[in-house]
Amino acid sequence: MDDRFTLSFRPDIDLTVEAEQFVLRSSQHSLTLESPQPGLKTALEHLKHDHLTLFQLATVVADLDGEEAAILFAAELQKLIHLGWICHSVLPLATAIPIAANYQFKPLNGDWQTQPLLLSRFAYLHQEHQQFVLESSQSKSKIILLDWRVAGLIAKLTQIRTGFSIDDLIDTQIESTSIQSLLQLLIATEMIEVEPIELTLAQWKFHNLLFHRRIRLERLDDSRKENIPVFEEHDRYPIVKPSMSDRTIPLDKPDLASLMQSDMTLTQAIEARQSIHEYAQQPIILEQLSEFLYRTARVKEVYTFEEDPMQIGEVTKRPYPAGDALYELEIYPVVSQCTGLAAGLYHYQPLTHTLHHLADLNPEVEALIYNAWKSTGQQDIPQVLLMITARFGRLYWKHHDIAYGLILKHIGVLYQTFYLVATAMHLAPSAISSGNSEQFCRVAGLDEYEESSVGEFALGSASP
Repeated sequence: MDDRFTLSFRPDIDLTVEAEQFVLRSSQHSLTLESPQPGLKTALEHLKHDHLTLFQLATVVADLDGEEAAILFAAELQKLIHLGWICHSVLPLATAIPIAANYQFKPLNGDWQTQPLLLSRFAYLHQEHQQFVLESSQSKSKIILLDWRVAGLIAKLTQIRTGFSIDDLIDTQIESTSIQSLLQLLIATEMIEVEPIELTLAQWKFHNLLFHRRIRLERLDDSRKENIPVFEEHDRYPIVKPSMSDRTIPLDKPDLASLMQSDMTLTQAIEARQSIHEYAQQPIILEQLSEFLYRTARVKEVYTFEEDPMQIGEVTKRPYPAGDALYELEIYPVVSQCTGLAAGLYHYQPLTHTLHHLADLNPEVEALIYNAWKSTGQQDIPQVLLMITARFGRLYWKHHDIAYGLILKHIGVLYQTFYLVATAMHLAPSAISSGNSEQFCRVAGLDEYEESSVGEFALGSASP
């Protein structure tokens, strides 16, 4: 049996004794053992309170319950590892804690030291709860560094390009046997790559895979799942952003009943939808921009949930969907050409359906339009550039790890709403693939960590 690592329950696993029952609980699962034998009971208590190797645990079971029980215990322990309940440690240096179910801990056997080993390019160190933690987008575990020398060993691994041996790591001040166990821990948790990287994995950049895994992997260490989150006062952002300027431009409201009779069908709009970067000589007019914003982004209704355990309070209904009706997105029209509206930067207030003037067409505002023009292939200069921001606090209190991914999904549905309405109105729409959030926040006077641009969309008049 493997004697390189000590085993323990993940810190959040609760072990309770109820009459003749042993009950193990995590935030996702519970396991009840009826009248467990003395050896099994003792082994489980060791897993909760101590750090023993698999060999030592099996010996405890064998001494009290017999050899056959020890073999069965080793097999059942693999199921707990698969659930993500078991940590593996090289004490006093490091502990590997599972962060997802379907966990695999796969140390190499045989003469593994002769193989070329490289630290995964997806591995990264960060600080968490006053501990140094090693994670990788390829791994379903995180490794808590309990000794500063382990950070030095990790740093040493990053400097080796063609594979390493134990001799390369002796100067990390860790003894040879502990280095071997640490390397096996890194291999078993996929922090170290053993075989040549697959072509499908080679196409991923570090930040792309990290973002993908953080929003798509259901993590066991998500503390938000243990309690219902509550919208605290320090998280609370109003349902719509307060007026940013006294210079208000009222906007006309279209006759929706008439539009329902005369508009093209949804199928026609979907089939005709396309990005258009060339505009008619006559620019878009204020009435068209007003109708476009009303049909795509206005507040249709303010209401509260019948049951509100998270104390969200008022929420809104708008033409596009948003998670939990929180609606974190804001729209800032940057006007280059619009008949009836002076060029400059505005904020759209969706509750009152008004524009609020923030800045005239100065060089910084022009730079926003210029960057959008470059991003759309340097064809016609956008007549109206819709800068879309997110008020992060509307989402981050609840959705935590997946919040930014959710923002991007909201951007997608807003873009599609923009496209379909613009097509129905015979306007020229185009989503823009990139933008400079730091530049926009400077122009609009925003704190980038509180509210920042997350999307851009160009709009103009279409040629006949």
